[in-house]
Amino acid sequence: MLLLLGACAAPLGPEAGSGSGETAAATPRAQIPKPLTTQQVARPDAPRLTEVTPAGFTALPKPPAPARPRPAIVAAKRPLQCVPYARELSSIALRGNAWTWWQKAEGRYERGSAPQVGSVLVLSKSRRLRLGHLAYVAEVVSSREIIVHQANWLNRGQIHRYTPVRDVSKNNDWSLVRVWYTPGQQMGSGHYPAYGFIYPKTGGTPELRQAAN
Repeated sequence: MLLLLGACAAPLGPEAGSGSGETAAATPRAQIPKPLTTQQVARPDAPRLTEVTPAGFTALPKPPAPARPRPAIVAAKRPLQCVPYARELSSIALRGNAWTWWQKAEGRYERGSAPQVGSVLVLSKSRRLRLGHLAYVAEVVSSREIIVHQANWLNRGQIHRYTPVRDVSKNNDWSLVRVWYTPGQQMGSGHYPAYGFIYPKTGGTPELRQAAN
């Protein structure tokens, strides 16, 4: 388009019309219009796209992130152990003492050191956890922190929901953890050795909102 506009505005010399038998008077250089640029071709009063605001339109603010439920202890109708509670939430069909789940999962379920929602964290037996412990992973906050639901955590069969658990291992492999102490509203001082996580089979994990009920 620029070439066409420039050609239309070019002056005709005396030789330009010799072939057609017509003569053309030379146009003074001062009167020759300059080629229009693309900005000049557009309407000068047209607003830029970035400046156009449709009538009646108001930008909506971003919705605030939902607040995470606080850690809470729920009294069960009857004393509840960690094993049946973790089995119910995760649908991982294993039985026996908590610490034995790691070996029993071999060949039946995937295992690993990375937390995933719906998996079960297996703590090994220790002086304070003579039978080990299981906790259902409800949320992964970061590579070093998760939120779990668990039962019978150092108490008389009560349910602990939305409990933070922090990885304090040297290599970030979840082999050593600290657990939130809900009655004191602070991270517990104890360090607990862990095997890792058992992952449920595809399609067998209940939804997170169901686990929270």
